[in-house]
Amino acid sequence: MDIEQKQEEIIDHFVKQASSLEGSALGSLVVEATSHPSLFAFSEILAVPNVLQLEGTETSVNLDVLRLFSQGTWSDYKSDASRLPQLVPDQVLKLKQLTVLTLAETNKVLPYDQLMQELDVINVRELEDFLINECMYAGIVRGKLDQLRKCFEVQFAAGRDPRPGQLGSMIHTLSNWLDTSNNLLISIQEKMKWADTMTELAKEHKKEVEDRVEEVKKSSSHKFHTVTRPTLTSGGTRRFTPNLVE
Repeated sequence: MDIEQKQEEIIDHFVKQASSLEGSALGSLVVEATSHPSLFAFSEILAVPNVLQLEGTETSVNLDVLRLFSQGTWSDYKSDASRLPQLVPDQVLKLKQLTVLTLAETNKVLPYDQLMQELDVINVRELEDFLINECMYAGIVRGKLDQLRKCFEVQFAAGRDPRPGQLGSMIHTLSNWLDTSNNLLISIQEKMKWADTMTELAKEHKKEVEDRVEEVKKSSSHKFHTVTRPTLTSGGTRRFTPNLVE
């Protein structure tokens, strides 16, 4: 089962749970969802009416935590830690994994120095262990650890929930891709049409040549015929020699 399909089932489970809970009862669900090792998207849970109703209430901090895990990073949490509840270890791990995904969105070559700063990692060994064991083995990223250049080359990264304003940019990018694809398709179709035309012309030319050869053969066979004429040899005998005459 791939990561996307697995996430769909987990999201559906938490959405159903959130729809049956209210107020402070949603707090434990938020902790469970943001600690789940296979869940990396939270927009569907955030869209549940019962969750949105937390806005402006005494338990609105649970809504803020969900928003943090939906679109934020470890640095965002540190800058707002005084207002947010303390995260459990599984939540810390999840938020750092999500931070890597955010960094991979804009840069496919991530310097070790940047990653260590963003993740609060003190040395390269700890960073590489995290990238291998908690990111690549989890299936959320694929890439190459370049110890010589001290960077992580990203080949694939799972997508996060779109941030406000990001959807318009995504639509614009997809529209440009669609236009480019359509233009490429038209170009391919034109080249195929040209190739078909050239093939037909080649066939016609070949037939013309073959027809011309046949005409020449027929003309030659009608124009010349063989006549046998006697000739005297040195011994006085006659020898018949064939000759082509018109």
